[in-house]
Amino acid sequence: MGEAQPLFAMLRQSAQPDIVEALERLVREAPDRKLGRVNALAFASNEGLDEEQTINAFLHASRLGLFEMSWNVLCPGCGGVLDANTSLKTVQSDEYTCALCAAGYEPTLDEMVEVTFTVSPRVRRIDAHNPHELPPLEYFRQIYWGSGVNLPEEDYEAKVDEFVMESLELPPGEKAVISLQLPEAFVIIFEPVTHAAQFLNVKGAPTKERQSLSLVFDRAHRHHETINLRPGPLRIVVENHTEVRTLPSVCLANDALHALLGNRRPFLTANRLLSNQTFREIYRTDTIDVDQRLKITSLTFLFTDLRGSTELYERVGDLAAFDLVKTHFAILNEIVGAEAGAVVKTIGDAVMATFPTPHRAVVAAMRMREAMLRLNKERGSEDLLLKIGIHEGPCIAVSLNERQDYFGQTVNIASRVQHLATSREIFATGSVLEDPRASELLAQRGLTPMSHNVMLRGITDQISVFTIP
Repeated sequence: MGEAQPLFAMLRQSAQPDIVEALERLVREAPDRKLGRVNALAFASNEGLDEEQTINAFLHASRLGLFEMSWNVLCPGCGGVLDANTSLKTVQSDEYTCALCAAGYEPTLDEMVEVTFTVSPRVRRIDAHNPHELPPLEYFRQIYWGSGVNLPEEDYEAKVDEFVMESLELPPGEKAVISLQLPEAFVIIFEPVTHAAQFLNVKGAPTKERQSLSLVFDRAHRHHETINLRPGPLRIVVENHTEVRTLPSVCLANDALHALLGNRRPFLTANRLLSNQTFREIYRTDTIDVDQRLKITSLTFLFTDLRGSTELYERVGDLAAFDLVKTHFAILNEIVGAEAGAVVKTIGDAVMATFPTPHRAVVAAMRMREAMLRLNKERGSEDLLLKIGIHEGPCIAVSLNERQDYFGQTVNIASRVQHLATSREIFATGSVLEDPRASELLAQRGLTPMSHNVMLRGITDQISVFTIP
């Protein structure tokens, strides 16, 4: 911990003091299990800290080497980690399969990839740095389940005992036998290291004859097919053909299991992090490989442009106009970052920004308009006339021109909606205003958007566009 003191001193230069103090306390005092795959949103909530500033602090702490980031592909069903990556670049599969849920999923950055933070071993050694030495219950808690599964702090072992019938540690190359009495129930034999599962549908008349089952754990067989058995004695022969310890467990698919896994909490998604200004500034091009195409089911795009900027240069001269436009960019950047967004790029006098939710984009747009009005009033002129367009929808995260960028029809529509706006107007599509928090925000401010249907170039159908007064 002594080595970390200079790093925390450096962190105070880029993160809020109260958050740095909370992080330092976490590293110094928390039990080991609290320092592996930290959920930044849960940490902020528990400590009463601002979410965005806490995310920023974890990012700066990772840059300094206090924490290590992990990009974990999750099963949206059970919340288990299907694949852990030190970089988003290694999320390469078109489909991930969860043996526990017997389902395959195409990864999406806003539903299936979480970002967590583990204390660096150079700062403090914790048990999770050697996961294959963790007791089985702690392996499940610290390694298998994602940070969105809100596992109980107290009585964790007792709650697990309500659905786990048998469990064992099986060294590499070893064979073992599990003997038990099967009740009439749906039973799952699950192995979290190789992500293998065997389903047993136990029903019918009880039997006294011993039933037998053999399972091999080798990372290739997932044991998806359900086997029908009768209540009574069962002998399970398990073999570990991997190079590491495996942890087969026999579980009842009962209410206790569903209650444990059903208790969820928000987590930091890859989508949200890609729309974080601090993340983009720190990691820049080192995010997505040039050949990667990563799906996002919902992202909000905001485009701005200055009306009459050519005339501005003509009227006040290149140098004065450039300084004015530069000031306008700085104001917009600050507002975007404050509303959990990120500036993707500037194009001439225009800005393309992303936000994880529509309501943050709407707030940012109104703040931008107000900021330009104030700046014009201070200057005693109408030089900065901002046009804003907002649209939400699915897209693809890509790497273009050495920059993490976005591609798809949602981006095209957002850009064209902005072109419809005249000076001081905010245009938003129906998908933006259908967001409950966005509509509630406007209602609270007494604003009633005016609707009109428009045709956009390259878009077959009319779309509803709303002017936010």
